[in-house]
Amino acid sequence: MYYIESALEGIERTLPWIPSWAVSLVLFVLAVLLARALHTLAFRIVTRAVGGMDLFWRSLVSRTEGPTRLAAMIIGLWVAAGVAPLSRQETGIVQQFLLVCFIALIAWLAQTALHIWVTVYLRRFKLDAEDNLLARKHVTQTRILRRVASVIIFTIALSAVLMSFEEVRQYGVSLLASAGAAGIVVGLALQPVLKNLLAGIQLAVTQPIRIDDALLVEGEWGNVEEITSTYVVVRLWDWRRLILPLSYFIEQPFQNWTREGSALIGTVMIYLDYSVPVGVLRAKVEEIVHASPLWDKRVVNVQVTDFRESVMEVRILVSASNAGRVFDIRCEVRERLIAFLQEAYPAALPRVRTEFSTPAGQNSEFAAAMPS
Repeated sequence: MYYIESALEGIERTLPWIPSWAVSLVLFVLAVLLARALHTLAFRIVTRAVGGMDLFWRSLVSRTEGPTRLAAMIIGLWVAAGVAPLSRQETGIVQQFLLVCFIALIAWLAQTALHIWVTVYLRRFKLDAEDNLLARKHVTQTRILRRVASVIIFTIALSAVLMSFEEVRQYGVSLLASAGAAGIVVGLALQPVLKNLLAGIQLAVTQPIRIDDALLVEGEWGNVEEITSTYVVVRLWDWRRLILPLSYFIEQPFQNWTREGSALIGTVMIYLDYSVPVGVLRAKVEEIVHASPLWDKRVVNVQVTDFRESVMEVRILVSASNAGRVFDIRCEVRERLIAFLQEAYPAALPRVRTEFSTPAGQNSEFAAAMPS
């Protein structure tokens, strides 16, 4: 630094007609070129060094070539601004601008590293697998924590930018430490947002819901399509989207059909006349279920669960690997069973009986009154 300043003073004495802004411009250009050259050399060395490492480090180096080049140029311009023939105020303005750019660049690098780590980590989990419970658990947890980490990175970067200005430094400290009157006002104003943010952290840890979970919520059935930092998108069975705040799943009851596994037991209720042979009915149901590709070969059961005035209640249980298959196999059992009963035992379907009877003495009088 001392030699550079001495050289600049010599140039000013030798060529006094050159304006200071031109010398500063030349210094900035030389600083940018030198920074780019040094970055190119360092990037090649680092690329070779991580060539044998895992995918994360190789991806991180390749994806951050542009941001690290900008960082090298900012550092070069910072040094050049310190030795350029500028006034103290001009030097302060330039260095303040470069500092803000450097803070934003660090936040950019942190977000890039976070994105690469999440992408590489989730490559080992497949949501389209038959048994995707573990995948749904890790994908949900990772995505929620990633959004929380992104908010933290943004908050720290914004606080650092505010703290770099003397006039608003206290606001940056208040934002970073969540203290002071400004922090209290902002906290009260953003209470719903902070509530959902904390609910997101709780969801990531306890995981009452996960990506692709089958839910029964607000009287609607669907799958969890997306979990953001403030709300959850549920894709309903008819392709509608139900949007719910994160706090809903902490405060309100709902049904999760895939909490510990995707397999479910479906119920088919049928009401039949007492004359139906239950053994034949049970055998037919087992035949239907065994022939169906939807059945997971775990549960099939036929039971008479209630007697009523004119019919008996028969409950059929059948299992499948997920909620969609359970719905389909229930419909298949209904359709094929009713077809079988209509064909083989039409009298077994529910009917209303009415019998007419008359006293014995009135039968002869009734017969005599009939025309011959």
